[in-house]
Amino acid sequence: MQSDVITVTTQWIPGYEVEAVLGLVWGISVRTRGMLGRFISGIEAIVGGRGSAYLEELDKARMEALEDLKRRAASMGANAVLSIDFETTEILEGFIVVTAYGTAVRVRRVSS
Repeated sequence: MQSDVITVTTQWIPGYEVEAVLGLVWGISVRTRGMLGRFISGIEAIVGGRGSAYLEELDKARMEALEDLKRRAASMGANAVLSIDFETTEILEGFIVVTAYGTAVRVRRVSS
């Protein structure tokens, strides 16, 4: 189950030991603002300041990419993903692409 996949930006998880490295895993999200969102963003660009319309979409895209990464990791047999990083870019006009990537692993809790 993907909700059971541990995700961290570090190369290790305290209290766990890596049993198997399963390989590179990624998740992708592509989002765009609708016509109203683009209009609001245009006004924000003229006025200046925080671009809240695009920040909201970027946050949604980041969460979608992370959920996609967890789903793919679980399908590989992983129960954790190490060294997660995000890459954000824009394609065409107004399409935000967020890619999350990391190393899919199988870990076990170390008894103390």
